[in-house]
Amino acid sequence: MADHDHYSADELRAILGEVKTIALLGASPKPDRPSFGVMRFLLSKGYAVYPVNPGQAGKEILGQTVFATMADIPDEIDMIDVFRAPEYLSEVVSEALALPKRPKVIWGQLSVRDDEAVKPAEEAGIRVVMDRCPAIEIPRLGL
Repeated sequence: MADHDHYSADELRAILGEVKTIALLGASPKPDRPSFGVMRFLLSKGYAVYPVNPGQAGKEILGQTVFATMADIPDEIDMIDVFRAPEYLSEVVSEALALPKRPKVIWGQLSVRDDEAVKPAEEAGIRVVMDRCPAIEIPRLGL
């Protein structure tokens, strides 16, 4: 199991360097929401970002079609970026493990951390990062 109190720069650099497709859970169409800003940033960095929000399914956020669930995304997902409260993390892990092609990474945003909830994902070989933001890490790591 990973040490979720510390992630090395090399580890984060490797994850963010190999990821190409991202399911962004809890995507919001509101420009003042953190998920909107992070999604815009990730798109600007060349990632394919698939917003997931059941209440917005079928609509568009930043020109990307919104999906109700991760299972609805037609492409393979490398990383799940979680903008949901920590109590939903076990549900996210269950949904990720049920996908026909599992993601390589589950990334919990700032304050999104539940070490117990992510154990099944880690046991299945999925890398987990929690309480971090890729939009902060990418510039910090010079990516």
